[in-house]
Amino acid sequence: MYHYQIKEALDRLYRDFDFDERLRHDPIEFPHRYTKAEDIEIAGFISASLAYGRITAFKSVLEELFARMGESPYGFVRGFDIKRHASLLEGIKYRFNSESDMVILFHLLSEIIRRFRSLENAFLHGFDSRDIGTAIDGFRSLSQRILEKVKVNKSFWYLIPGPVNGSACKRVNLFLRWMVRDRDIDFGIWKGFRKDQLIIPLDTHIARIGQCLGFTRRKTADWRMAVEITEALKKMDPEDPLKYDFALCHKGVIGMCKGCKEKSDGCQVLFDGTLMKQR
Repeated sequence: MYHYQIKEALDRLYRDFDFDERLRHDPIEFPHRYTKAEDIEIAGFISASLAYGRITAFKSVLEELFARMGESPYGFVRGFDIKRHASLLEGIKYRFNSESDMVILFHLLSEIIRRFRSLENAFLHGFDSRDIGTAIDGFRSLSQRILEKVKVNKSFWYLIPGPVNGSACKRVNLFLRWMVRDRDIDFGIWKGFRKDQLIIPLDTHIARIGQCLGFTRRKTADWRMAVEITEALKKMDPEDPLKYDFALCHKGVIGMCKGCKEKSDGCQVLFDGTLMKQR
């Protein structure tokens, strides 16, 4: 009964979710400014990579970055030369990441485009079809090889995480969702991955709700928790489990889920005024 109740509530949240409103308050707003797949891919990766902290903070940085890139992010990246063009990113930094990190990021993207023609090809390069985590780890390993002769700050690798280190890889999974899912506000321009291979972009809101719904027993918001929550969502929709990501995250952001109280007789989550208990 509990499984049915949860699925019914999640489906209702998905049906009623205002995707147009989400678009105005989400980093996916930036790749939506472009129509060509190559521009969407590059704009999406940059936007997702810097999507940490308060949205008002990273949004201003992204606005400045895309203004400097001009009409085509792909064209800017493809032509980027670390020696001649580093000054184009002067003054661009954000929280953990310095101006030097930004220059290295654009150098990396330029090298990847030159070698693989697209980010999709680069992610597919190390992909084992049984686990999309291999694509993320493979992309990180590829990045390390490309940059092995370049001086790179430790802070740079915050932009290129990997499950092998235990990271939940929230921002990479967010980018993959944008590229792979072909409905709602996602683009579906990548064809080498399936929707059911994606892993949910795990943040504190998703982690808290996942715990309250009994989707995971883990206490640490890491890759294993993200996989557990995704597997639980696959029971609701085997082909497209991440369709619930939007509504679940939104409920957490606006504070509808406060977490489970100690010694409660079950996990309780408030969905549109309906109190549901795990049984």
